[in-house]
Amino acid sequence: MHFLSIQRIFGVLLLVFSITQIPPALIALFVGDGSTTAFVSAYLITMLTGLLLWMPVRRRSDELGTKEGFLVVALFWVVLALFGALPLYIAPHPNLTVTDAVFESMSGLTTTGATIMVGIDDLPLSIRYYRQQLQWLGGMGIIVLAVAVLPMLGIGGMQLYKAEIAGPVKNSKLTARITETAKALWYIYLGLTLACGLAYWLAGMTPFDAICHAFSTVAIGGFSTHDASLGWFDNQAIETVAIFFMLLAGMNFSLHFFSLRGMSLRPYFADAELKAYLFLLSVVSFVTVVYLYITNVAPNWPEAIRLGLFQTISIGTTTGFAITPHHQWPGALPIMLLMLAFVGGCAGSTAGGIKVIRALLLYRQGVREVIKVVHPNAMIAVKIGRDVLPSRVIESVWGFFSVYVAVFVFMYLLLATTEPDLVTAFSAVAACITNLGPGLGEVGSNFASVNQIGKWVLCMAMLLGRLEVFTLLVLFTPTFWRQ
Repeated sequence: MHFLSIQRIFGVLLLVFSITQIPPALIALFVGDGSTTAFVSAYLITMLTGLLLWMPVRRRSDELGTKEGFLVVALFWVVLALFGALPLYIAPHPNLTVTDAVFESMSGLTTTGATIMVGIDDLPLSIRYYRQQLQWLGGMGIIVLAVAVLPMLGIGGMQLYKAEIAGPVKNSKLTARITETAKALWYIYLGLTLACGLAYWLAGMTPFDAICHAFSTVAIGGFSTHDASLGWFDNQAIETVAIFFMLLAGMNFSLHFFSLRGMSLRPYFADAELKAYLFLLSVVSFVTVVYLYITNVAPNWPEAIRLGLFQTISIGTTTGFAITPHHQWPGALPIMLLMLAFVGGCAGSTAGGIKVIRALLLYRQGVREVIKVVHPNAMIAVKIGRDVLPSRVIESVWGFFSVYVAVFVFMYLLLATTEPDLVTAFSAVAACITNLGPGLGEVGSNFASVNQIGKWVLCMAMLLGRLEVFTLLVLFTPTFWRQ
């Protein structure tokens, strides 16, 4: 293990991250909202720490191995959340505790969108902007951004990219060089953000709200500059823009890349995961709309379609925006939507959940096992599109699913020891490990009521969900630390 090279990487990444404190500092200085000192202090602390780590080992040039890649990614998300919490803790308003500041920072960077803040409309403008910026940075993964920068500093990035982009297709590259891959992803990410912000502005948002909500929409984060989320605007044009860009952000970004490169929609039509993604959202949206109408939650069909379609896509893509308190809907509807969040978006997207491709593989493997009960000697292949998947891929998906469920149960039991309301405990863990944000019960609107210990448990759940479990859990195995 090349610990000095790891120290060098941490130093460089903290120096890069310190720059992100400048935009909110300028906003605070311009509007005079009293948070300038907090952001300047956070910038100086982060920058000086980065320099202290980088300077003594700046000439190290060891190549990163797989172990170093996993360690850097897992630990840096923890470090990033701690340093990202500095301005939230230092700022006189909202006057957060250490636990609350770290929770908000972790929620932002992991694009979970669970918030402990009440009275967001009254927060300083710079703080409101900063929360949205955290989600935008975390959306594609700040490590992927660093991959495009680190090679210029003599630091290889392939292992970082593999550890950050988890999933069945994580080892595929869009371009021959990993640096070009990271740049391509960020160009698409930036392009979608700009298009989303412009669309929000044309739909009726102020430029400030348009930029902030574009950050959290494309990142599939769900933070808003208002307590009522997008419901504050009460504008169907804005809701339509949100639906469109949430759907795009929930798709595999490689599809956007290949479509743009070939100037063709064929990559979308040929992708089996995308078809399953749209089919699942369509079916659940239909059920939700009908349920809302027949239970008189919506007074007419247009309102039922508006509420049902928006909330299904928001929750199904794990964004977490709200235009109505959906956690108060009757019957099993809130539970069904929460279960949908466990599936999440497509692999290679900014969405959370186990990803549609894994759910699709689990379903097809289940169908195969049912058929083999009747025809035990039959040779039945599991396919995605026209490709027959090797058994090792199926095994890895089942392994991921079993570990994911086990981790969820463990986190739920842990939180249930401190949270007397079991529905709240269950949905809080579910909302955090899927990176959804809003839950049910007392955490339907915010997580302010969760106790201090519970918030640290949920921080771990967010991190596990963001890194898709294995990247973090592998650090706790003896095998990882053996030479």
